[in-house]
Amino acid sequence: MNNRLVYAECEPAQVRFRARDGYELGGVLYAASAAEPPARVALLHAGAGIRAQSYGPFAAFLAQLGIPTLAYDYRGIGLSRPGALRGFRASIEDWAQYDCAAAIAWLGERFPRTPILGIAHSIGTLLMGGAANANEQASVIMIGAHTAYWGDYRARYRAPMTVLWHGFMPLVTRSLGYFPARGLGLGQDLPAQIALQWAGRRSPDLRSAPSGAARERRQRLLDGCAALERAALVVSISDDAFATARGTRRLLSYYPRLSSVQHVTFTPADAGTRRLGHFGFFRRAAGAVLWSQLMARVNDWRP
Repeated sequence: MNNRLVYAECEPAQVRFRARDGYELGGVLYAASAAEPPARVALLHAGAGIRAQSYGPFAAFLAQLGIPTLAYDYRGIGLSRPGALRGFRASIEDWAQYDCAAAIAWLGERFPRTPILGIAHSIGTLLMGGAANANEQASVIMIGAHTAYWGDYRARYRAPMTVLWHGFMPLVTRSLGYFPARGLGLGQDLPAQIALQWAGRRSPDLRSAPSGAARERRQRLLDGCAALERAALVVSISDDAFATARGTRRLLSYYPRLSSVQHVTFTPADAGTRRLGHFGFFRRAAGAVLWSQLMARVNDWRP
């Protein structure tokens, strides 16, 4: 792949747009000036508790290759955070059915008739399929895909992660009305319902939501994933404690209609580092090597 940058320097710009229920979301559009319309654009669906700007270096890299890229925040996170999280209502289903859908729609309106490459990280690989307009993404890349089921964590991390996410997190969340992850060095603060849904992920089956309206909304999310018919490139990281091979297989089981599914696994050695883990792919040091390798595969991809 020729990585020579033919576009001007990337100029990130904050954007605002509304979800279908009226909630205003924030994001950053990374785009470089160009003489011609782009051949494709990209949309970054974040992991839980990871702000959009954390993906900025990767998004800027794509923009400099001529791929305008939108990184947006789910409600309650980063640029989409309200003044106070205590008492703020947001669920996993809201993130998928309202926020992901709004981002897809906004990017499609901004770049009409331009193929959208959906790039999802972590639990974002589940959320993006729950958007009613998910099929407006021409193809998808899933990085570190998993469903947050504790039984899929790597064995040596299973006990501490279980205590942290399924013991400590709900206790603190119920006490404070939200989960103060940022103050604990664990990412962005989480709305209470999001934190409790994550903490309550005890069964391998995502359909095991409480009865009533909650179960109906969860089923609609999963129905959306099952209906997604797009080519997919699945990226795994060999030392990822969350998105293990078993966790990724579980996530993909909710996407039976994906076509031309290709898999690639990166190791720390591929990036010239000792550790990548769940977030290392998006860090600038590792990305200098891995991002070029990924895009070489994308450019050779024939969905």
